[in-house]
Amino acid sequence: MTGKPISVAVIGAGMAGRSHAAGYRQVDTVFGEGLPPIRLAAVADANEALARDAARRYGYEKAMFSWEDVVADPSIDAVSIVVGNDLHRPIAEALIAAGKHVLCEKPLAGSMADARAMVAAEQRADVVTAVGYTFRRSPAIAAIRDHVQNGELGGMTLFDGRYWCDYACDPRGPLSWRFKGGPGSGALADIGAHVIDAGQFVCGPIVSVSGAVLSTQIPKRPLPLGAVVGHNAAPVSDEVGEVENEDTAVFTARFASGLAGSFSVSRTAFGMPNGLAFDAYGLGGRASFDWHRPAEYLFDDAQPDARTRGARQVIVGPQMPYFAGGYPMAAPGVGGGNAEMFVYQCRAFLDQIVGTPDPLPPNATFADGLHTMEIIQAVVRSAQSDGAAVPVPAH
Repeated sequence: MTGKPISVAVIGAGMAGRSHAAGYRQVDTVFGEGLPPIRLAAVADANEALARDAARRYGYEKAMFSWEDVVADPSIDAVSIVVGNDLHRPIAEALIAAGKHVLCEKPLAGSMADARAMVAAEQRADVVTAVGYTFRRSPAIAAIRDHVQNGELGGMTLFDGRYWCDYACDPRGPLSWRFKGGPGSGALADIGAHVIDAGQFVCGPIVSVSGAVLSTQIPKRPLPLGAVVGHNAAPVSDEVGEVENEDTAVFTARFASGLAGSFSVSRTAFGMPNGLAFDAYGLGGRASFDWHRPAEYLFDDAQPDARTRGARQVIVGPQMPYFAGGYPMAAPGVGGGNAEMFVYQCRAFLDQIVGTPDPLPPNATFADGLHTMEIIQAVVRSAQSDGAAVPVPAH
């Protein structure tokens, strides 16, 4: 590897921030050559202990305690933004103005106005901008996308997607920022953004939604006594506050192809730690994926011999996207998880910056992130209109 080093930083040292930090640390270990040396410059967080621990743990040169310090450091070239949604816009605009490349966590922003402003900044920018949708990097999901796009399932008839989690089941869980912001900013923004993107990644753009219902199972939560990191428990007071957004959402969608889709998301689905899953059905086959079993998917097609027809387990292996060159043990069935997906995402971001030969597919753009938020907004409008059909702006 040759060339001027790329200096990277991560703003946010919580659960997802650490995943970005670990991802940059490993980008040279996957796929081909072409990247210059990577300098792990800084991890920034207002929680000083958290910033110091993440910087030490993942081998970064230093901890910083404000995002403004990252913006002001002329030696830093590329930055991941992994903080509360309402902070995405001011940080992204400042980083872009400083000439730094930006990878922003989903959802793109805390409001539609902020998201549109970030897209405008992206259009004016002479830097790489991207949004993190890690599930696009799953070998199994990418393989199912290939099945659909190659017509191997026949004409598509239904996409059924869900993302069910249980991180909000405990009514004593603290009232963190995740529970504030109004309809659409709860489970829909936090985990729904991922399954909506997965549906469009596999089946193409969504053009309308209908039949939406939003519900909140735990309307009040205790106020935290200190900082809350990720989905973790934290000490709480006896005082409670109102939950401002949804725990659960369901809706139907129409894709540009005419395909019908159904979606459900919940952060109060007991026993589901990280349950993104979907089924894609066609006239001649089906494919099913469950993130709790990431090293496989189910596939069923119109085999000529009726005696052997039926769903069969397909083990993920080197014949699928991302696997060859992406796993140290490149043998079928070794599995994978979120850690690898973040490595691939960070590698794709850096590939975009330097123009690596034979790069990974690029990350989603800010415009893609805005489109997901427009779908979420349409779901909210449908729920507020007794399930009426609501169009989604063309993307």
